Amino acid sequence: MPPDQPATLAAWLRTRSDEELGALLAARPDVARPAPSDVVGLATRLAVPVSVDRALDELDAATLQVLDAVLLSPTDGVARGELPELLPQVPRDVLEAGLDTLTTRALLWGDDVLHAPEPVRRAVRYPAGLGRRAADLRVPLPADLPEALGELAADERAVLERLSGDRPVGHLPDTTAAGPAGPARRLLQRGMLARVDAVNVELPREIGLALRGDQPLGPPRVRPEPPVTEREPAVVDQQAAGAALEVLGRVADLLTALEEEPAGLLRSGGLGVRDQKRLAKELRVGEADVAFLIEVAHVAGLLDVGGAQRDEWLPTRAYDAWREQDLPDRWAVLADGWLTSTRLLSLVGQRDVAGKAVNVLSPDVVRQTAPALRRSALMVLAEYPPGQGLPADELVALLRWRTPRRADRLSPVPALMAEAERLGIAVRGVLSTGGRGLLTGGEDAAADGMRGLLPEPLDHVLAQPDLSLIAPGPLVADLAGTLALVADVESSGGATVYRVSDGSIRRALDAGWSATDLHDFFTRASRTPVPQALDYLVDDVARQHGRLRVGAIECYVRSDDHGLVSQVLSDRRTANAELRRLAPGVLVSGLPPEEVLTVLRAAGYAPAGENAGGAVLTRPAAPPRAAGRALRVGGSASGPRPLGPDDVAATVREIRAGDAALAARRTEPVRQVPGVTTAGTLELLSRAVREGLSVWLGYVDAQGSGSQRIVQPVSLVGGFLQGYDEGRGENRTFAVHRITSVALAEDDEDAAASS
Repeated sequence: MPPDQPATLAAWLRTRSDEELGALLAARPDVARPAPSDVVGLATRLAVPVSVDRALDELDAATLQVLDAVLLSPTDGVARGELPELLPQVPRDVLEAGLDTLTTRALLWGDDVLHAPEPVRRAVRYPAGLGRRAADLRVPLPADLPEALGELAADERAVLERLSGDRPVGHLPDTTAAGPAGPARRLLQRGMLARVDAVNVELPREIGLALRGDQPLGPPRVRPEPPVTEREPAVVDQQAAGAALEVLGRVADLLTALEEEPAGLLRSGGLGVRDQKRLAKELRVGEADVAFLIEVAHVAGLLDVGGAQRDEWLPTRAYDAWREQDLPDRWAVLADGWLTSTRLLSLVGQRDVAGKAVNVLSPDVVRQTAPALRRSALMVLAEYPPGQGLPADELVALLRWRTPRRADRLSPVPALMAEAERLGIAVRGVLSTGGRGLLTGGEDAAADGMRGLLPEPLDHVLAQPDLSLIAPGPLVADLAGTLALVADVESSGGATVYRVSDGSIRRALDAGWSATDLHDFFTRASRTPVPQALDYLVDDVARQHGRLRVGAIECYVRSDDHGLVSQVLSDRRTANAELRRLAPGVLVSGLPPEEVLTVLRAAGYAPAGENAGGAVLTRPAAPPRAAGRALRVGGSASGPRPLGPDDVAATVREIRAGDAALAARRTEPVRQVPGVTTAGTLELLSRAVREGLSVWLGYVDAQGSGSQRIVQPVSLVGGFLQGYDEGRGENRTFAVHRITSVALAEDDEDAAASS
């Protein structure tokens, strides 16, 4: 080691400039909170296994190959100038970029000679896909290894060739005692493989290097250049707008259906298959499609558990505000909810470890890595200019190069891209303008990207002679809500067709509408003349409606038509209402009025509810709503929050101040237990105040973080020390009971001499 080469990671960190330390903290923000007390504290945090693994997981394959070259060195370090010889096929700019990344993140340290910290060596168990040394595996190698390899049978050499690739560990096949030994067992007997456990073997590093020949570190892992998909940006945006309009309409229809008949909450926490089938039938879509819509509504905060017993899936209060927004803002809520959700929607319907299908809204689909996985995949597409992108399989291949240590987590990417296309975030691997805005600016930018592409909501429909109402586009919230009550959706898409029927008119009358209200609504809502057949239908149904009256005794059924009452009592379809005759024209039941109304309506009658005074019940109360979840916090849930420039600068100042405090300590400190102030501490602080001396303080803040500071005391009153913190350049107040140690600092002359 050169004489001027630092001996430890902490010593090397002290030689870094403020800009270099700031770059380290920005690249590994998990080590910066709370601020390390000094460089030694920073070096300790850099060695934490969780932090090391996170930093390694973010490296691409080319950078990891540079690290492998250092880790495989037989000596403690590698001279920087030797790396081009170790990686001759790696371009020089790629090599330099990898070194810069590794040293910036302190995964390698040193200037002329590069060293890998021991935690990094432990984290990379098989550098370059090579096993451990034979000595570590306690395997005696043949004296002439090339000759021994040349004597191997073809099947034996094939086993070794396979293990000399990316992973040196293999499974030992089962064999019967009487049967012939397989090639792996013969190699084990020859000492060419090492047994790891009862079923696994490992190829020693020396044999792997011999088999690789002139490429001991494997082929160069340069960035792949997959073929790019090109599409006209305007066409991409138009197709994305079509997909967005489709999903907006479907989600609105879904929530309307759940508003009328909530779905039950399973004991396991999901939504039952029966309710899923019912909703699929009502929306006229497949069960897989309705599962996707339910999950999207849930992650957007529009659907959650509610009800009196909190055992139903209901629209949330946020749904009322959402349907009042314009279409781009509505779409942005859905897209952002999907992007930041920790739920992997593609797991719905798959089999769990017990062989049972995962239900919709099940907690089993939660994956904390899902937000980071979605964002990383879409950010790759965002690097291409508008109109260009990658197919899903090429995207996966590029992600495998970018994060090879996370390659086993990339299997959901094709399904995630299919979901992004259904939402209008991307079209065949190309990001839409709204999708780019979602990644860079959140909901507001996403809505701006879709603005002008989605039509304005309409406030009218077109009434047809066949009792249908055609909505030529999306409708305003009030009109859509009313149509859901007085008509049934017959088909949806770019234009929605509603069908008015006896049942839908009766449903409106049950909700408290009168025939006059319905006539006025159709006249006001339709841009075309209301067909005479529709007026007749309303009058005919209204004429029959309310001939039966249901109230609360618990409860009663009455009618002036005694024959009708007798018909109801003798009808087998009304047996579940538990009716009995109380008087001519009056029946009573022990069931609540709501249940009796349901039974009679299911039997084909048209009863109306009435209050205790005999008046027909008015419109029901507002539909039930779930409280919903708290507002989502943007960003990935799987990583630390990035540091801003001000945070980086403040943390670097804290570290430098701690180092300066340690260097300035001249005498042995007076120590005390936090919370217990000693007489020696008070005496030394009082002397420093009287004589204007600077002191070295060990201090624990309210969060329990320790640090060292150089302070020039000004006053000591009421258990608090007032002074000027020289390292941080500000006046501070210190609680004496939080001081852990205190010593006199060097005076100005000593400090100048030492410098």
